Amino acid sequence: MWLPSALLLLILPGCLSLRGPVSVWGREWESVSVQCHYDPGWETHKKWWCRGAQWASCRILVQTQGSEREESGARVSIMDDQRNHSFTVTMQELRQDDADTYWCGIENPGANLGTQIKVTVAPREAALTIVGSQVSRRTTTSRLAASSRPHSRTHYVLLVFLKVPFLLGLVGAVLWLEERQRDPAAQWEEPIYANLSSELLTKDAPV
Repeated sequence: MWLPSALLLLILPGCLSLRGPVSVWGREWESVSVQCHYDPGWETHKKWWCRGAQWASCRILVQTQGSEREESGARVSIMDDQRNHSFTVTMQELRQDDADTYWCGIENPGANLGTQIKVTVAPREAALTIVGSQVSRRTTTSRLAASSRPHSRTHYVLLVFLKVPFLLGLVGAVLWLEERQRDPAAQWEEPIYANLSSELLTKDAPV
């Protein structure tokens, strides 16, 4: 039997009234979120997240009740943002066996709407390698910072107890030399007085 193309769009899953990403991925032990968008007019309809390669037989894991209240299932939650015409599904504590074909769905009295999404879970080793490399870089940076601290302390001690007194003494010597050079008569003043005193004593002495 021939059906109009518009009717086919309403019956077939993945029609234009409901859209989502083709695939998403997350790391094992972590979480992944999927956002599906729908056209205006579907705000109060129930939305769900189901698992299975076949749309007709997929198993619903969590669904809304036609409101914006968050609903939760086993390690999965769903929330409908009716103002922005989208709902978000979050899968938590991902495991390897969570990798599968899933569907965003909307309940419709005539024919339910659905769009297929492939979920991939990165292995635990890959996640640990990334985390381990980040920790290693942080540890290396901390060690380099710690090793530089004793050198800075030693330089500070030498500066206070050795370099500063030496510089002060050097400045004092330079100032003293400059003062002596400004008054050259001072260095001859005492010998001249000594010679005059000796001559007077010689003249006054009886023969």
